[in-house]
Amino acid sequence: MKTKETIRKIVKTIFFIEIIKGLALTLKRLFSHAVTIQYPVERRKIAPGFRGQHALAKDVEGKAKCVGCGLCATICPSQCISVGREKGKVSRYEIDTLRCIFCGFCVEACPYGAIVLTENYEYSGYKKEDIYLTREKLLFNWDKFMAGKKGEEYFKRFWRPMSEDFETPSIQAIWRGRH
Repeated sequence: MKTKETIRKIVKTIFFIEIIKGLALTLKRLFSHAVTIQYPVERRKIAPGFRGQHALAKDVEGKAKCVGCGLCATICPSQCISVGREKGKVSRYEIDTLRCIFCGFCVEACPYGAIVLTENYEYSGYKKEDIYLTREKLLFNWDKFMAGKKGEEYFKRFWRPMSEDFETPSIQAIWRGRH
């Protein structure tokens, strides 16, 4: 039994079987179509619910939904959100996206649906200030990426629980009391 294994090892070593298999694979793929996406011209499709750049949501009247409760900053595992209030209003809302891990906890923790993660993944900068998101930049992101029907659709698909989630199912047995 051992002699067969040693003979196989010697044959593989002498005839470079692994190298020949690798070259065959390379030659097979050499003349096939490339799968590389040419980025500026072609863009990848984004899955629904993609967690991209942050935005502060606005209501129908165009006012920011954020009341500055700080739940998003409290639940954030990387502590990248900073919220400040003065005289009952939100004075500052800042997100350090270099620290953010895009987990979406801030979105889930917000009771007002004020913070969202847009589908925008194309943002970069040469200075930290370019990527550091202030309240004004976050509100601008809402207008740019989520305003109108897109924002409504976002909340319908990804914001839970909705009021219809609390309705009594039609198949549920209901106790009506004694007659």
